[in-house]
Amino acid sequence: MRHTARTVVVMTTTEFNPEHTPRMQLAKLAPDVYKAMVKLDAAARQGLDPVLLELVKIRASQLNHCAFCLDMHTKDALAAGESVDRIIQLSAWEESRHFYTAKEIAAIELTEAVTVLTDGFVPDEVYEKAAKHFEEAELAQLIAAITVINAWNRFGVSTRMVPGHYTPGQFTH
Repeated sequence: MRHTARTVVVMTTTEFNPEHTPRMQLAKLAPDVYKAMVKLDAAARQGLDPVLLELVKIRASQLNHCAFCLDMHTKDALAAGESVDRIIQLSAWEESRHFYTAKEIAAIELTEAVTVLTDGFVPDEVYEKAAKHFEEAELAQLIAAITVINAWNRFGVSTRMVPGHYTPGQFTH
């Protein structure tokens, strides 16, 4: 008796939850605020490594639960040459320090300290570690960039911006 191989194809459809709708279009309703934020964002970025900046933006967005910003900055990081592994490990960076440079870890720690502010201040040791890896002007830019992404996160979360539709470079400021 001869047996022949058979291929069975099972078609399944995954039904995802419906997309939520945004609460408002901040850029349209407060255009001067939006334009000022875009200028502040551009100014804060000057002199910073673009890949490091995306890591900082992703980490702050993870902490702030901003899905729109996570969508945007992970896509921008990938487009800038960042690896999938480093993006995936970012939420557990303390256990996967070997994925990052000492300078990147200092920036990530500073991002967490500025973003969370649970003790009401940025600890001296976190600031001093960052100061060892960044020149003073670069450190000032980094603090500005961390502050700006936190503001964007708060706009994104409070207005319920919808993730999933961003394409890398869509918003060039």
